[in-house]
Amino acid sequence: MPIVALNKEFIANSLTIPPEKSRIEYCCSTTPGLYVEVRSTSPNEGTYYYRHKVDRKTTHTKLGRTTEIDLNEARQMALDRRNHFINNRNAPEPQKDLTLDEYFYKHYVPYKESRKRSLGRDLELYRLRISGRFGDTPLRKLSRQPVEAFHAELLTQGLAPATADHHIRLLKHCLRLAVEWGYLEKHPLIGIKLFNVDNKVENYLNDDELETLLSVLRTHPNRPVCGIALYLLSTGCRLNEALKATWDQIDLGRRLWCIPATNSKSKKLRPVPLNDTALEVLLGFEDRTGFVFVNTKTGKPYTTIMKSWERIRCTAGLPHLRVHDLRHMYASFLVNAGRSLYEVQNILGHSDPKVTQRYAHLNTSSLLAAANSASVAIRQANGHR
Repeated sequence: MPIVALNKEFIANSLTIPPEKSRIEYCCSTTPGLYVEVRSTSPNEGTYYYRHKVDRKTTHTKLGRTTEIDLNEARQMALDRRNHFINNRNAPEPQKDLTLDEYFYKHYVPYKESRKRSLGRDLELYRLRISGRFGDTPLRKLSRQPVEAFHAELLTQGLAPATADHHIRLLKHCLRLAVEWGYLEKHPLIGIKLFNVDNKVENYLNDDELETLLSVLRTHPNRPVCGIALYLLSTGCRLNEALKATWDQIDLGRRLWCIPATNSKSKKLRPVPLNDTALEVLLGFEDRTGFVFVNTKTGKPYTTIMKSWERIRCTAGLPHLRVHDLRHMYASFLVNAGRSLYEVQNILGHSDPKVTQRYAHLNTSSLLAAANSASVAIRQANGHR
């Protein structure tokens, strides 16, 4: 375990592994417990971990791949965990009998409040179903079988398999942290299998449907919401990113919109190029101060457009078209125009290329052209005989 001065240059150029080894750990000389594991199966890449002791047992917490988070993020995550362990090191013995409710509200929620934007969803899942079933159960008495039964029962209550899986993921994550923090000796839910049903829905419009939608967006009386929809279709941004957009984030001269980390799902600054139709929307505003999209009736920025969007899409004869489908349509425009998935990934702000891979099937004409190149070679070879 060599101790090194981890920096961006080292992460970029020195994640090598000796020929005789299958893995190696590079320990940070400045951040206690932080190290990068490199395996022979993934040369020049690694995984950040935080190493610490709980009840004299060494625990390794995975922080993320070097391709997913940068060194500064990994360092901050390690420091956050170290501070949490130090603050809870002298927890009194009775905390071993914490109920799930006590643990969730006194420890999990405070820890996640500044770290997870979707904490509201966690609170909803826990309050509606998990608390009533397991809230009074001591952490140390939670076991796999009752949770598996709960998982199956959620389907009988009419929940979708993916929603049922969200409940189990939340429980698993809560208890993994409980193990790291010393409230549990081992994770009781390891091995529970999720339904993992592929429920991804992507609605793509044909040429006639797209023409109809654009016609409605140009003529519908609700001009502000139509402008938002056209902006989403022209930038591929998420609705929340658009509704929080302010004019100081937009450089019309450079045709660039910089979404700040606080508004971006990836929690990173994301530049978005502004094409002609996006600029057309922006140039239609006379007041270029404060929020970009403001409700003309209230004078305040929009927080949602769902009711208005329902009316607009029904007017276009597209009652199935979700707001998020406009983002998918934007991606399809890029892919079908021959842009690479790498370009699509960067513009859409996907941290994982696997998310962008879903659009790979769209460009059938390019795939056909690639396949036909084999025919050309065969015919040329046959002509030389």
